[in-house]
Amino acid sequence: MQHAMTIDVEDYFQVSAFENLVRPEQWDAMAPRVEANTDRLLQLFADHDTKATFFTLGWVAERFPQLVRRIVEQGHELASHGTMHQRASGQNREQFQQDVGGAKRLLEDLSGQPVLGYRAPSFSFTKQNLWVYDVLAEEGYVYSSSVYPVVHDHYGIPDAPRFRYQTPAGVDEIPLSTLPLMGRNMPISGGGYFRLYPYLFTRWAVSRFMQREQQPYIFYLHPWEVDPEQPRMEGASAKSRFRHYLNLKRVESRLGQLLTDFEWGSLARLYQYQ
Repeated sequence: MQHAMTIDVEDYFQVSAFENLVRPEQWDAMAPRVEANTDRLLQLFADHDTKATFFTLGWVAERFPQLVRRIVEQGHELASHGTMHQRASGQNREQFQQDVGGAKRLLEDLSGQPVLGYRAPSFSFTKQNLWVYDVLAEEGYVYSSSVYPVVHDHYGIPDAPRFRYQTPAGVDEIPLSTLPLMGRNMPISGGGYFRLYPYLFTRWAVSRFMQREQQPYIFYLHPWEVDPEQPRMEGASAKSRFRHYLNLKRVESRLGQLLTDFEWGSLARLYQYQ
């Protein structure tokens, strides 16, 4: 069975953990690293004959249009991460529509390809903002991968369905993967958990998920996670530093092993949207 390899294309200073340290109006003053880091991932995927879905931030696409074109030229799926990495849970309907609509149009103009998918920054779809699916439908999105059915201090809809489902708006939601454990869903989809768990545990979890669920496993990562030399953010809390910098030196080798151990593809291909 093939699984979904997904990348959230954003720079290290744009993450939600640092949103109180670097405001969007300050981003242009920061030294960008997202292009080089995404190129490292593209090379790793080429070496392992892997295709992925790249949920790309509009802010990044506008400043690095050739990166967007390389993603598409190398056969990957281009999808939307919104424009300015603002949590959907902190936006009203008009703000959200501008954010996701603008990103979709920009990515399509740059790539010449339809953009079908969207992922909310910080998985920020909640029970209180389910109107987001109406907006995604209005803007022409086909699917979202924005719900993590876990308990977390910043995101999560713990009782959401664990596998793809269609929302009343007609937009599919493809949740991040979990394993049931002692009455709760254990997060196993990558990102910080990929850095936290020993690789042998991740490999076991993916294998267990395959055997138990017979569903595609959804993995995600950020380009800054293969960049252990990135600048350290001054003033970050101990929790934010732990979550962001833990085991960065191990990610690239672990990812290479993950690409070897399992078969991967894009969300659009796995779920036959393309």
